[in-house]
Amino acid sequence: MVRKLIGILFLCALLTPLYGQKVKYKDLFVLLNAKQYEQAEPFLRIYLADNEDNPNAYLFMGIILQEKAGKTDVLKQTDLLISQLDSAVFFYDKANKQLDEKEVKRNDEYYQAYNRRDLRTGKFGVKLSDVQFDLEKKMEALKERKSLVKELKVHYDNAESLYSKANFLYKDIQLRFGNLKTLYFRSDQTNIEDLKRIASVYDSSLKSFSSYKSISNKLGNTGYNQLLALKEIKELDKDGDSSADFTKDDLELWNYKAFSEATITKIENEIEPIWDNLNAYDVKINKLREKLTTDSVSVKEDLRMMADRMISAQLKMYDPDPFPLDIFEMKIAELEYLSEVIANSQFKDSVNYKLHADQIKSELKELNKLDSVTEKLMKRNFDNEAKDYMHFITNAYGNPIVLKSLIRTMLEFANREQARKQNTLKGLTNSMRWIVSATDSIPLFMDVTPESKFIPLVIVEEKYTAGFQFADSTVTGYFMTINPARVVGVKAEFPVDKTIFSRRKMPVTKAMSTSDENGQVFYILTFSEEKKEDKFPVTLAKIYRTDGLAWCSTFAFEMQPTELAFQIQTGEVSIKTSNSAGESKMIFVDKSGSRKDLVKQP
Repeated sequence: MVRKLIGILFLCALLTPLYGQKVKYKDLFVLLNAKQYEQAEPFLRIYLADNEDNPNAYLFMGIILQEKAGKTDVLKQTDLLISQLDSAVFFYDKANKQLDEKEVKRNDEYYQAYNRRDLRTGKFGVKLSDVQFDLEKKMEALKERKSLVKELKVHYDNAESLYSKANFLYKDIQLRFGNLKTLYFRSDQTNIEDLKRIASVYDSSLKSFSSYKSISNKLGNTGYNQLLALKEIKELDKDGDSSADFTKDDLELWNYKAFSEATITKIENEIEPIWDNLNAYDVKINKLREKLTTDSVSVKEDLRMMADRMISAQLKMYDPDPFPLDIFEMKIAELEYLSEVIANSQFKDSVNYKLHADQIKSELKELNKLDSVTEKLMKRNFDNEAKDYMHFITNAYGNPIVLKSLIRTMLEFANREQARKQNTLKGLTNSMRWIVSATDSIPLFMDVTPESKFIPLVIVEEKYTAGFQFADSTVTGYFMTINPARVVGVKAEFPVDKTIFSRRKMPVTKAMSTSDENGQVFYILTFSEEKKEDKFPVTLAKIYRTDGLAWCSTFAFEMQPTELAFQIQTGEVSIKTSNSAGESKMIFVDKSGSRKDLVKQP
């Protein structure tokens, strides 16, 4: 073996200087027979340029080109590979056409690869038919391989280019919409057709890839063995934009078809029904407004029954703060306010100030809701929201300009009504601070001026008030029940000592009150924090709702009164008195106004 290698190297060294000179085929055959095709090829080409009648030389040239074709990249050097296959067939054909019995017999050493035992004679030898059959088989196989290579390349290029096209179309969707919510909400029939096109192109790419793999299996060892893995597109803004290298064995492709089909299904089966539901709900609200304005009736109960939580749940799956829900809330808030106004209008002739004030407060509560939601709407990115909900807006309002104008008008209405109602409430609140008699106004608040004719000492909200009335140099205790109309109801006056309870001594004058559960009997106790003859002067008046003043008694207590209570069982009044040392005494006054007993409390 070593000797053979040395001989080949020697021959290469011998032939190398012969470039441009005549090459002897006998010397060249040594390299060819040793399959040193890379070293032999340049010399063989030189030889063939000068010799066109050597079929064995053509045969080996065909073998060399076939060998080279087996090493050429089927995908990256396809044109070169086809050229090599064509050239191999060309040289095999040249060899086949020049071969005859004379050639085979005369140069049988060149065809030893075809040396076979003759089954009939038992002798070894080379047959022309064997050589020609082999050449024809080779040419047929190479032609078939060429056809498969061409087909392989077509399907490969189609798979790659179609995937790139699907990738390009997907990135266009990605660029236009940015995220899935926007894609779902802003898609129209044109966008759906775009998605269908992506799915179709991608599907064609996979079919071409499948055909490529099938042909690759027929070709045998191509140097490539791509294993396909499909990746799911979960987020439009994060997935699907990267390209793919189809020459890699681990070939990962984004599943554009699954994404497109899932998106179309979502739009058609979930998003489009949402638009229909939104439009239907808006129509219902409009009908209730028509009912309210036409029949002047409250629709609050209708609104309560119409509440559709399904729409909210559907939308919030895609949008945590859906724009249409604020639109509905605004329109519903207006209907609730107008319903409140209509419901309250039946009491418009009432002189009950508190009723009217409460009604105004309830109306303001509804107005505040309307103001709040319209303010929120005005702060939203309207242009962006309009793009997301264009289907709803165009069907319900014609165009975004109309809706924007409606929101602005509603906010102005809410602000205008709030100002008007607040002004009305202010007037009512002021009126409720006084009881109006024919000639006087009695305050129902404690912070009166020192010069006030009436100085209240007790105010029990919406029930009664008591205090002192000053006229010239006289002072009289007064009691009045409070009614919603703020006109004089039950009124009683009781005498007090003007030397003890003068205007100057009002800062040290205190009072407390009590009554029975039914509000038929009232007790007003007034006392001074200044002692007289070392005791605290006290006045206790008993007043009946039906008969007015029953009696008014004066007392002198050793300690200041701290609690006043009506004993229902006995009809007596208990007065707890205490001092700064923590001592206390209970004093009882009977039905007639007499002090009954004095008990020291532990």
